[in-house]
Amino acid sequence: MSADEDPGPPSSAPPLRVAVVGAGPAGIYTAEALTRQRDVPVAVDLVDRLPTPFGLVRHGIAPDHPKMRAIRDTLHRAVDHPSVRFVGNVEIGRDVSCRDLHAAVDAVVYTYGAALDRQLAIPGEELPGSLAATELVAWYTGHPDADRAKVEAALARARSVVVVGVGNVALDVARVLARTPAELEPTDMPQHVLDALAAAPVEEVTVLGRRGPTQATFTTQELRELGELAGATVLVDPADLELDAAAEERAAADRVVGRNLAVLREWAGHVPEPGRATVTLRFFARPVRLLGEDRLTGVEVERTVVDEDGRASGTGETTVLPADLVVRSVGYRGGELPELPLDPRRGTVPNDLGRVLRSGQPSPGEYVAGWIKRGPTGVVGTNKHDARETVAALLADVAAGVVRPGSNGDDDLVAALRTRGADPVLLEDWRAIDAAEVALGATRGRARTTLHEWESLLAAVREAAARAR
Repeated sequence: MSADEDPGPPSSAPPLRVAVVGAGPAGIYTAEALTRQRDVPVAVDLVDRLPTPFGLVRHGIAPDHPKMRAIRDTLHRAVDHPSVRFVGNVEIGRDVSCRDLHAAVDAVVYTYGAALDRQLAIPGEELPGSLAATELVAWYTGHPDADRAKVEAALARARSVVVVGVGNVALDVARVLARTPAELEPTDMPQHVLDALAAAPVEEVTVLGRRGPTQATFTTQELRELGELAGATVLVDPADLELDAAAEERAAADRVVGRNLAVLREWAGHVPEPGRATVTLRFFARPVRLLGEDRLTGVEVERTVVDEDGRASGTGETTVLPADLVVRSVGYRGGELPELPLDPRRGTVPNDLGRVLRSGQPSPGEYVAGWIKRGPTGVVGTNKHDARETVAALLADVAAGVVRPGSNGDDDLVAALRTRGADPVLLEDWRAIDAAEVALGATRGRARTTLHEWESLLAAVREAAARAR
């Protein structure tokens, strides 16, 4: 049966109990695919380290993209399904091991993503004022693990900013830093984030791409938004848009690349305007050294050339850009989870169509979906097809008898976690957090203000429980 079909009537057979580790889009789409199929009755526990669902929709998509962040409303429908239970505030390795989790359910699907950043591996990267995009994004989206002191110290002196990378996250960072306070005020950013961004003295943002404009990975929609900034002008060097034959062929063959070039060429005639910040897109440039002693003061940048295969190499021609803040946005990688294999080069769990491989062989009852399965590629919707593929593999293993519903008894996972001393946050608890954020936003005329501290998130749960008693 198709994973898109509506569930059939209740079955007397024991349900297939599945723990999905990670309540971001990949995990929620996995739960949705499981509940929409009709072959096997299921009971899904959607387990997450945070007390809140939605993963990168909550803590990755920029807050000034309300329409994109509204996808949480769609995801919420899957979390609300009667066969799905959100189990937040549970950390694998702290509250329960992979082995014990696997022993409590019939199958485990790991969807915990790729949250670690990739480094530039150049001298000076450790200087104060050098940040990973993951750190800045976590801070401005209100992630409870964000290093507020580190980010705000870097921002306080950031007149000149260099963003390394030409993907959507790099453009998000550039756009957020160049926004006016009035543009950011309606967002759900925590108040301290809005205050720090309003006080930051940012005058110029330079986005560096080591290859040419036809190799950039941002989308046209993200690119165009830079041109709509209320207080900043976008600058592009016309020389960077002079394409060789291979680049022209790529632009002709790829509609997104062609549209991007058209937008960039519109900006090639721009000049700085008095009283406005600048956002400069600079291609064929790679950082080779971050400069400074006690803190960052500049970036040494080398001019590059790109061959017909799209590989960039240095020319030896260098310049120095002044910089008080450098944000690297050169990719993500998956981290290790205790007891789960990881390919250190790719940053993914070895798998075959979602089946976890141990010593090259499928491990019964263990699966992966999302970035930890395929690497950090695609958009939010890409996870839907990916999750269906993994669920199809799981259902095939059920049909083959490799995974047997009810084989691990009927002990309840939440009860077992509480016995271990864990304090799981369930769906009703999340609704209390949600209501507290809406109420906090209303005090300043916003739809919502994100609660950003562990204690404030869990306090909202406790206060709601106390009122209910």
